[in-house]
Amino acid sequence: MHVLIIGAAGMIGRKFAENIVRNPFENGARVSALTLADVVAPTVPSGFSGPATTLTVDLTQTGAAENLLSGRPDIIFHLAAIVSGEAEADFEKGYRVNFDGTRALFETIRHANQQEGWRPRVVYASSNAVYGGDFPDVIPDDYILTPQTSYGTQKAIGELLLADYTRRGFFDGIGLRLPTICVRPGKPNRAASGFFSGIIREPLVGLDAVLPVPDSTRHWMTSPRSAVQFLRHAAILDPARVGDRPNLTMPALSVTVGEQIEALRSVAGEKAVAHIRREPDPVIARIVAGWARAFDPQRALALGFVAETNFEDIIRAHIDDELGGHIA
Repeated sequence: MHVLIIGAAGMIGRKFAENIVRNPFENGARVSALTLADVVAPTVPSGFSGPATTLTVDLTQTGAAENLLSGRPDIIFHLAAIVSGEAEADFEKGYRVNFDGTRALFETIRHANQQEGWRPRVVYASSNAVYGGDFPDVIPDDYILTPQTSYGTQKAIGELLLADYTRRGFFDGIGLRLPTICVRPGKPNRAASGFFSGIIREPLVGLDAVLPVPDSTRHWMTSPRSAVQFLRHAAILDPARVGDRPNLTMPALSVTVGEQIEALRSVAGEKAVAHIRREPDPVIARIVAGWARAFDPQRALALGFVAETNFEDIIRAHIDDELGGHIA
């Protein structure tokens, strides 16, 4: 099976690539060829013995999508995006990357489908930012999309395109509304949600972290481990089971910042919690206040997607995966 990962240099893309080259999918399929693409050079996971191609590519550039898809992969994971805070700060860049780049990819697949009959599976990483405004405390699967940010709007457009191109038979699409990923390893990015990871990640290694929102802020989160498993499961899911609504809200945990902090205290003690500095930021608070706080993802659960059931497990997964099982 030939797999293409767009956004392969990002945290989830990298972890996902490493996972799938070491472990067969649940149906027994193995990755026989790998194409990794991003705006910065991706790295082929160590130990992969099959043919591998790495591409530094910008989907918004003329001809980029054609070059990217020339190997006619069986499964395409579209994980690349300008994140929430940056998309809000730079309106034109957000639409160019998150909308124009996605449409260029889909259009290139459509033309190849019409000419050759090629119909790959496309797994599209969407976001719960497609919801916003005056939503209920717990959002059901049939709730309308009401984004209140440019990023959320761009992702909602991507979902509609995915559904329509799938309906027309150009590809076999499935969209995953990913929760906020926590704890993200590495350095902070420009996502407005970055502090959810920062208040755990930095204190675990003895560094200070800024908390820009109240402790009562509630959000929907899951671990990088779960995100990788969502993508793996989507790769083999029977389209007949998904039906004519290919965009799914993924399961996760609904927790407050205060509950995050208490979980950190439980796992790492008061010394770690002392590194959290409360510095209110009205811009970040406004963006986050427009995001959904909890979901009832019955469709995804029925289709076999699973996530953690307590935040302590998310912290321990980060310690095991990123800190060698040890904390400062």
